Amino acid sequence: MGLTNYTIPNMTGGIDETIAQVAQTVPTFLYGLLLFVFGLIFIGGSSTQKKRLGYADYPMWGLMGAIAIFLVTLLLSLTDGIVTIKGPLFGVVIGITFMFGLWFFLSRGRGEN
Repeated sequence: MGLTNYTIPNMTGGIDETIAQVAQTVPTFLYGLLLFVFGLIFIGGSSTQKKRLGYADYPMWGLMGAIAIFLVTLLLSLTDGIVTIKGPLFGVVIGITFMFGLWFFLSRGRGEN
């Protein structure tokens, strides 16, 4: 009455090997993971700042989220089969980080005229 043909996946190879297998099976997994990390930092940080101070510095939180996904992408590029440095995902992440950096450095802060 049990499942005899199913083997439960284990993580004996480590989390990086498991992420590589999931990324090969589900190609949009990495995009979802990076979007989740960015959204968690951007929405969580800006809403907490707005709750505490009454205003939110959206360019700063956007840059913090972009730097976070850049660092996650760099970490995922260390293992073969997840992200390649010359691939399109890495280029998109660098572009997003650059654009949020421009937004941050060209925006005026709360105390600036």
